Amino acid sequence: MPERALPTLSTVIAAASAALGRAGVASPRVDAELLAAHVLGVSRARLLTASATAPQVAEIERLVARRAERVPLQHLTGAAPFYGLELEVGPGVFVPRFETELLVEWALARLGSAGRVVDLCSGSGAIALAVATQRPDSEVYCVERSESALPWLRGNVDRLAPRVRVVEADVRDDAFLSGISGTADMVLCNPPYVPEAAPVDVEVAEHDPHEAVFAGGDGLDLMPAVARAAARLLRPGGRLAIEHDDTQGESLPALLLAAGGFDEVEDHRDLAGRPRFTTARRTGGAVAWQDGSP
Repeated sequence: MPERALPTLSTVIAAASAALGRAGVASPRVDAELLAAHVLGVSRARLLTASATAPQVAEIERLVARRAERVPLQHLTGAAPFYGLELEVGPGVFVPRFETELLVEWALARLGSAGRVVDLCSGSGAIALAVATQRPDSEVYCVERSESALPWLRGNVDRLAPRVRVVEADVRDDAFLSGISGTADMVLCNPPYVPEAAPVDVEVAEHDPHEAVFAGGDGLDLMPAVARAAARLLRPGGRLAIEHDDTQGESLPALLLAAGGFDEVEDHRDLAGRPRFTTARRTGGAVAWQDGSP
């Protein structure tokens, strides 16, 4: 019998896109193309002129089947793009989202020369590494407590910016980085902030670490500790930026103002017009929280 003809790459991608669409994946065509590009070792733009061998077609189909089960795309490729970087990610670490690039843009626009920056709840290191690679004159610290996230963080730092300092600590601990208290120019943070009852995508619910996503009934459980740590670390005039849930555009600024020690508190929206992150300036005054709660 004649050997069965191998389907063209465009046919494989079309079938993959249809399968992912039926599975409820938000961007089926994009994901199908990215998986194909990953297997072939080419850029997505090169797919129009690329071809696939039988083993490569089988591998694309295997990965598409896993993506149809809502395994995150980044877990299948092993990488998450962020601010021009390729971060290694996988089970145990939060996958960075492009919305957080807006916080990085804000920080870079305001960071002076040779700035000292602390990234709290660092996860994969996305924020810290974006700042460190864009501003090689800066002194950057990553703070993370999760035993499952730390290997990913250390691996990304070692590969992309070895001078960045990784600190294993909980933001609720008042002792970490005590040697630089009152000297940081900027504290940045993408903490867990989703309210426990909020609906989330399957990829988030089943694959992102719960402690990296959810933070109590209103999603604000960790915010007092973040603000208290920032108040201790920042010099007077230093800047704070915290990403938040789109339901917290008023509650987080109000929380910072109630604490004292900050002024110029402002909320910022993302490209879709949703509240996305809050910024503030350290005044040097005392803050109201001494026990981790407002």
